Amino acid sequence: MSTVVIQPTGISPADVLAVARGTAKVVLDPATVEAMATSRSIVDGIEAAGRPVYGVSTGFGALANTFVAPERRAELQHALIRSHAAGVGAPMPREVVRAMMLLRVRSLALGRSGVRPVVAEALVDLLNHEVTPWVPEHGSLGASGDLAPLAHCALVLLGEGWVLGPAGDRIPAGDALRRVGLEPLELAAKEGLALINGTDGMLGMLLLAIHDARHLFALADVTAALAIEAMLGSERPFLPELHAIRPHPGQAASAANIHKLLQNSAVMDSHRDDLAHAVQDAYSMRCAPQVAGAARDTLDFVEVVAGRELLSVVDNPVVLPDGRVESTGNFHGAPLGFAADYLAIAASEVGAIAERRVDRLLDVTRSRELPAFLSPDAGVNSGLMIAQYTAAGIVAENRRLAAPASVDSLPTSGMQEDHVSMGWAATKKLRTVLDNLTSVLAVELLAAVRGLQLRAPLAPSPAGRAALAALGEVAGEPGPDVFLAPLMEAAREVVRGPELRAAIEREVGPLS
Repeated sequence: MSTVVIQPTGISPADVLAVARGTAKVVLDPATVEAMATSRSIVDGIEAAGRPVYGVSTGFGALANTFVAPERRAELQHALIRSHAAGVGAPMPREVVRAMMLLRVRSLALGRSGVRPVVAEALVDLLNHEVTPWVPEHGSLGASGDLAPLAHCALVLLGEGWVLGPAGDRIPAGDALRRVGLEPLELAAKEGLALINGTDGMLGMLLLAIHDARHLFALADVTAALAIEAMLGSERPFLPELHAIRPHPGQAASAANIHKLLQNSAVMDSHRDDLAHAVQDAYSMRCAPQVAGAARDTLDFVEVVAGRELLSVVDNPVVLPDGRVESTGNFHGAPLGFAADYLAIAASEVGAIAERRVDRLLDVTRSRELPAFLSPDAGVNSGLMIAQYTAAGIVAENRRLAAPASVDSLPTSGMQEDHVSMGWAATKKLRTVLDNLTSVLAVELLAAVRGLQLRAPLAPSPAGRAALAALGEVAGEPGPDVFLAPLMEAAREVVRGPELRAAIEREVGPLS
């Protein structure tokens, strides 16, 4: 079991993954506790002086000019959390909520939010005791960050709201805290606002999506190479000198992967000097690196944006070391919303070109002597005909989801928040696009394996052999039609997991 130490300088994407998806424990570095205590002392001084400061001695949003008496400021913070925990819908996945809580701890730990260390420690306790708040999917506009989702997390600290049960059920937060021996937290001035004013939900989803996209884009090169091999395509378009003259780094990396994957194949050797096969392949084969490579370059940009956000103080107001408390707009989710929408477009097209290769594999007029729909007895049997329908339907959905959320804005809070980012929606739908891409690549993997099986007795590439081994037990040999859904689910798990890539890399060396 690993441990993630929260430093006053922040955390890494790997730390977020270790806590969100793993079993890593979280601890606060003593320097972090000191930074928060120093920041809190400034807020205490402001309170003692009676100065009007947004969120400390005033209301919120459109109520920013409403003065709140000192004796009611703790009540103000609790009321803020209760009123802002106004989401509806199905619960967000455990990994998203855990990422969001860890990132809020990270933001508080930077020492610019003016909260007592006990507030961050309370969030850490939830993580370490695996108490996961029930956070509904709808509620955030990415305006002052993810107000409603973070409020549902903060409400659990007060012993109120709901917690995600082990079976996905909803249980009262008070019961969950008592079960693990935790006490509800009493908030002081500024602390409720500091718990909810941030981009932690959308940043958490973006970091998880970056990790998943990096894996899927590499697997897209694998499934493309297998499909090209099964269709007796040419390896010549992937020669490195052809990509050096158009120096997009993602394109070069993708082409190098595909070229490497097509080596040492009797299937490829069988037609290497056959001009009918080697003159020029269709775009979905020949241009695979140009599309997947552009997606890789998009991902690199998105990773830079997320990395900057991990270093950012995202709160309002912020407490500066010189004692000033200043209002900011750093909670606005535009940088993350734009990045998520851009990556959704790229991932959608990786799936779209993969589906075109599936269609070509199944079409007897274009698949270069493979039987119709990859069935040895087409007519009575339909082979993978409807698997391609499924892939096409998913591609169509991804195109709808690729429409950017970040160009939308609905004003709220009496026109105080008159432009919002929709970053939560952008990152949430990005995760759906990537899950859909997993399914499309699974269909391509299954079709390519069937195609390579039908090329027997010609031996496939090492990548082909690894794919046949990974799917062989469930897919069997080409023959009469079978119940396809379990095969497609098995292929999804192969695409999602690390084993296929690891097996291929043991044979051909590292993929980019």
